[in-house]
Parts: sequence; C-alpha cells; structure tokens
Amino acid sequence: MALLACPVCGAPLSALPGDAGLRCPAGHSSDRARQGHVTLLPPGHTPPTGDTAAMVADRAEVLSAGTYAGLTRVLADQVAAGDGPVDAVLDLGGGTGHHLAGVLDRLPDAVGVVLDSSRYAARRAAGISPRVLAVVADTWARLPVRDAAVDRVTVVFAPRNGPETARVLRPGGRLVVVTPAPDHLAELVRPLGLLRVDPDKEARLAASLEPHLVPAGRVRHREELDLDRGTVATVVGMGPHARHLTPERLAAAVTALPPRVCATLAVDVTTWTVPADAGGARP
Repeated sequence: MALLACPVCGAPLSALPGDAGLRCPAGHSSDRARQGHVTLLPPGHTPPTGDTAAMVADRAEVLSAGTYAGLTRVLADQVAAGDGPVDAVLDLGGGTGHHLAGVLDRLPDAVGVVLDSSRYAARRAAGISPRVLAVVADTWARLPVRDAAVDRVTVVFAPRNGPETARVLRPGGRLVVVTPAPDHLAELVRPLGLLRVDPDKEARLAASLEPHLVPAGRVRHREELDLDRGTVATVVGMGPHARHLTPERLAAAVTALPPRVCATLAVDVTTWTVPADAGGARP
C-alpha cells in the first residue's frame, strides 16, 4: 500500500485501522472490498469498460491450466534482467494477476500492485498472492501510484500509458511490454473469424511510449500450443475476440474444428527505460 497515491490529490495513502481501506492526509478515503481489492478512482470518474465476469472466468481457467506458462516465464526473465534490485512491480491492465504472481515467484523479496479497470478481474487478483495488492483504476488516467515508486512496470496485452509509466518508475527502472506478434494464434483466425493482429502494432507501440521512454531490448517468444476444443473456446473467450463473437457463433465455429488444434503462441516482449536526460522533466 505504501506504493499508492490518492486518486483525488496524489498524496500518499495509508491504511485505515482494521485493514478497512485507505486514506490520505487530506481525508480522501477508499474502502477495501471484502474480496481484498481497493478501488482508486476520482469521484464521478468512470473507467473504460473492463473485462466482463465471463471473460475473466475464461482467463482464469486458461492461465491456471498453464496454457500461457511460457509467456509468464519469458516475462519474468525480462523483468528480472537489468541492474539493481527489483523490490516493487506494477502490472497495468494485469487482469487476474496471474502473470504478476509468476513474476514475483522469481523475485522473492518483491511486492506487486495490479491495476485493472475490471472489478471482476480485481476480485480474482486480490487472492492471487499475499504479495499482490489488486486495485480497480483507470490505466489511461493518472495512475494512483506515487512518483518514482516502482522498479518495474509490466503490460501484457493491455494499453500503455507512456507519460504515467515514466512518472512512476524509479531511476533505472524498466517497462516490460508483451504484445501479440503477427502470427499469434494465426491457425484460429480464419476458421473462427477472429480479429487479426494490426501489422502496424509495433509502430503504434513506439508512438504510445516515446519520448517518455526509450527502447532497451526486444525478445520474440514463439511456441506451439496443443489445444482441445474447450480450451480453444476459453482462449478466444478471454480476449478482445469475445466482444466480436456471440457465444452461439463461437460455439458453432469451435465445434467445426478438429478435436485437437495446434496454435501458435507468438509474442514480442519489449523493454523500455526512462531517458537518462529526463531529470526534472519527468511528467
């Protein structure tokens, strides 16, 4: 909780007695839900629509089954790389917190905060690890995190906020971003009518982060996934494709697939740092 800032005035937050919630010196307070997460949004602010309960359930099922374990490993590798200790990790748009928990398994002395606009995801993330705090927040707005508070920021298949990421990173800190490569799940795109990966995604990523951050490395991870029809349905259901396919259409398309499908998990993992000359110009 010491990493967090008031969503109204930006002041540090402290815990209320009995773990009831958080309060800043100005008296702005936020309750802690019985599931364990906190909501840090300015009064009247509505964040973008987050994942639905069904999407979050599918995500939890796929991740707990280890389907994306390879992705978590390469993410942890990149987070652990670099000089200096890693004591605090912020996962933006982190959903259920599964990837963050995997990263913390590699960093036994670190703690993490997962921010997501979906309250359904935050409920799941609240129980993922005793070293993870789940927060409902708008990652497009000012983050409820103190200046220069974290060593690493991770973004896995989620929006990037360049100015705010640069603000919350400590000197020498890093942002690690995971984005789908052009051939990600390519074997499922045509038969299921899925969204195609934007060929200009890499350029759009750079545009969203520069000049607040500068590139420091890039790794491509590819592996073949052996999926049954049920897993295909949950993989599709947990992502943006779920917003473009009715359950009936998805079920019919999956039924037409062979009993087992080989699909490519292909992602780009890029690392970014705050420019050395940022100095007092940090946003």
